[in-house]
Amino acid sequence: MRWSRKSLELGLLLLITLFLLASPLYAQKQTGGIKGRVTDELGGLITQATVIVINSAGVERTVVTNGEGMYTLSGLEPGTYTVRVESKGFAESESQSIEIHAGRFQEFNVTMRVTIEEQKVTVNQEAAVNTDADNNGTGIVLKGKDLDSLPDDPDGLLAALQAMAGPSAGPSGTQVYVDGFTANDRLPPKQSIKEVRINLNPFSSEFDRLGFGRIEITTRPGSEQFHGLGEFFFNTGRFNSRNPFASERAPFNAQYYYGSISGPLIHKKATFFAAFQYRNVIDNAIINATVLDPNLRITRLSEAVETPKRELFSSFSADYKLKDNHTFTFNYRYLPTRWKNIGIGDFSTTSRAYDLDHTDHNFRMTEISVINSKVVNETRFQYLHSHRELKDSNNSPAIRVLEAFNGGGAQVGNSFFNEDRWEVHNYTTSTLGAHVVRAGVRVRGVKVQNVSLTNFGGTYIFAGGLAPRLDANDQLVLDANGQPINELITSIERYRRTLAFQQAHFSPEEIRALGGGATQFSIAGGNPEATVSRVDAGFFVQDDWRVRPNLLLSAGMRFESQNNIHGKMDFAPRVSFAWSPPTRGKEPPKTVIRGGFGIFYDRISESLTLQANRYNGTNQQLFSITDPSILNQFPNVPAVDTLANFAVPQTIVRMSDQLRSPYTIQSAISVERQLPYKTTLSLSFVNTRTLHLLRSRNINAPFTDEAGQQVRPDPNTGDIFQYESNGVFNQRQFVVNLSNRFNNRVSFYAIYSFNKADSDTDGSGSFPANSYDLRDEYGRSSLDIRHRFVFGGTINAPWGLVLSPFIVLRSGAPFNITTGRDNNGDSLFADRPSFATDLNSPDVVVTRFGAFNLNPGPGDRIIPRNLGSGPGFAGVNLRIEKMFAFGSAPKGNGRGPAPEKPYKLSVAISVQNLFNHTNAGLPIGNLSSDLFGQSNTTSSEGAFGNATSNRRISLVVRFNF
Repeated sequence: MRWSRKSLELGLLLLITLFLLASPLYAQKQTGGIKGRVTDELGGLITQATVIVINSAGVERTVVTNGEGMYTLSGLEPGTYTVRVESKGFAESESQSIEIHAGRFQEFNVTMRVTIEEQKVTVNQEAAVNTDADNNGTGIVLKGKDLDSLPDDPDGLLAALQAMAGPSAGPSGTQVYVDGFTANDRLPPKQSIKEVRINLNPFSSEFDRLGFGRIEITTRPGSEQFHGLGEFFFNTGRFNSRNPFASERAPFNAQYYYGSISGPLIHKKATFFAAFQYRNVIDNAIINATVLDPNLRITRLSEAVETPKRELFSSFSADYKLKDNHTFTFNYRYLPTRWKNIGIGDFSTTSRAYDLDHTDHNFRMTEISVINSKVVNETRFQYLHSHRELKDSNNSPAIRVLEAFNGGGAQVGNSFFNEDRWEVHNYTTSTLGAHVVRAGVRVRGVKVQNVSLTNFGGTYIFAGGLAPRLDANDQLVLDANGQPINELITSIERYRRTLAFQQAHFSPEEIRALGGGATQFSIAGGNPEATVSRVDAGFFVQDDWRVRPNLLLSAGMRFESQNNIHGKMDFAPRVSFAWSPPTRGKEPPKTVIRGGFGIFYDRISESLTLQANRYNGTNQQLFSITDPSILNQFPNVPAVDTLANFAVPQTIVRMSDQLRSPYTIQSAISVERQLPYKTTLSLSFVNTRTLHLLRSRNINAPFTDEAGQQVRPDPNTGDIFQYESNGVFNQRQFVVNLSNRFNNRVSFYAIYSFNKADSDTDGSGSFPANSYDLRDEYGRSSLDIRHRFVFGGTINAPWGLVLSPFIVLRSGAPFNITTGRDNNGDSLFADRPSFATDLNSPDVVVTRFGAFNLNPGPGDRIIPRNLGSGPGFAGVNLRIEKMFAFGSAPKGNGRGPAPEKPYKLSVAISVQNLFNHTNAGLPIGNLSSDLFGQSNTTSSEGAFGNATSNRRISLVVRFNF
């Protein structure tokens, strides 16, 4: 018997409702608990503080304060307990005793004193396993030196965090939150980050996206004493090794200047934190292409072109205590960016360079109300205004010689993009006996105004295919019967023949007969402006029920909807449990078994609606032409009005009437074990299935009718590219997490994952090889990277040195193998070959991946999608740091840690790709390219080197007080 989706949702909804209503009746009364809030001396709430509760036998239980500074620890047997609290940047609270009574929760609030930040090693908040919802063994918490060990560059930092999050995020990838808000701009500088939490509480209904792959960043708050930090980052090409795909070592220079200060604004009322970072980078784009020299000879081009980048990050935050139980936080960020010569690199030559000016203004406000000892409410608001300008001075038509070179103009024109985003949250947390109930609503909106001149100058495309064989003098080679011999030629050979025969004054028809001539021409025109707006809303309720001291049950439901699709309300139930087997006496648990199930939805991006609004056939016209009478005009560009007057069919972009939100059904089971020497091991199996995955399809592509003629379903219309949601994604993973804190000198974390992912689409921009037959599309997903290993940690070495390695190893990623032709006339070069049966056919290419027929006939077996496998990846980073403390330390009170010296100077050397290992990018999959099967760039994982340097050595100097 098969259950329908609606039946499944209804059943889960009923189950969760009964759970939420009935569970208080079964709450255990023989145990008690402790709850409260942790604040600083100004009353500001402290999040992510670790509360440690120790019974008379020395057994510890720990819990971490939430976003409202609240904590709850239930399932405690009656008796006397010792409580202490730890938090980064604060002196450890003095241990205090509290009596726990059966059936009651004792309230215990803690006020912490700010101290000069101490560099502690923290890999995970917990030294032992337990059943708390936020303490799953697959999660990682980074702060202090572990955060310092990651790359200083924001792009490299994001790449490192994504590598640690692993491949468990499903087809849509990771999602980043900064201070509880969806991150839509650049990451804050690493020095402004207080803590990073990865993959924690994966089945919480508070979040819309998958918990595996969620990255939560918390920035630093203000303080009641003045503290400051200054940092200088320096790197030059002299320190770095040459990119192996560049002909020579390219000039490079990078300086980052960072400064921050925090302190009081109003005594006992308000604090502030201000930070800025200025990045001045003279980077390079590496061009590796196949071009023609002045004598029209095919040659390789390897060139490094400077791409200057200047970025500023500035942020100001203030915390104000409105009343005893109300705290208001305001944050403003200003992020201007100036990039030069972007749009070039790989196959794109210098003629395609254009500039980008990008400015973000970000306003955030948060109000936290502690209504009473059991209820806390948090309201958040974010507004982001983004303005981007593209400046292109080259108006010549673009030339794309597929997988050989991209020349001509960039075809972006002088365009601009205005985006306004807003986001409102209201969340409430209540403690009801053995239950912690959290509920809330999030509403987000975006409005986009875009003036785009993309492809207004036109683009000529040259592809490979069959053509007559020519000798060295471009003369026809004939067989014994005096007939031309056909052979496969590459895209660059077709382009060469076009120019050579034009210079010889051949007619366009003669050029095409000899294998020259453009393959396709496209051009846009009309109104360049398009607008779109979108609003989505989500409501959730979550109950964490401490059934017994060793059993936690969690259940929740999330409701979501958006306005730019025809789908209705989406229901996303989530359930999970954490159970530890009983132990002898009062021994702490050494094993925890966790499991969970949840449904997660992805919102349909407003960018799809924007494209549909733009290319709707009236607002802006888009033409894709294969008519030889027009192609033979190369290099001249026909006017858009001429094409419209001659009734050339337009290309339409639209969204399917049946388009709906993709949703992922994810389940997981894990076993966590506390091993000797403070080592924690977690073994997890994660199963993911995504339905209604997005794809694009040409629904008016030509097909062969019964008479053998190529016809379109609508003969009066051109191509219709339609966004659809009928794809599927299946993923199975086995994940091993190992973390250890031997002592304050050594800590590490290691993650290994085995991953198998299959799908029939790789996203909204993925087209099938055959628009009318999707059966051959199911195969390896682009995310099918089988093995991945991540290692990081810190070692306090002799002479006060701190060593921080960070290692990523993975197997190769798949890539698609295509013919490089448009055999089926759908205007797309996504056709895949068949497996060859006759090696003597002129359409057959023999490669190390197999023998392929580039012109499959009826009944031929098309090769699977993403058949090729690229090279693996190996990257090792190392940071070496030495800190000097000086100045007169304040007198201590004899309790707690000894006072620190007020001034600290740190000097660090950061090495990316320590062993200078060459990590090649994905090979070229176009069989009609002379570079097929080769890589022409390094891997794009920015945490390990970049386009300019294979190995990079940087100097970092930091001073704080």
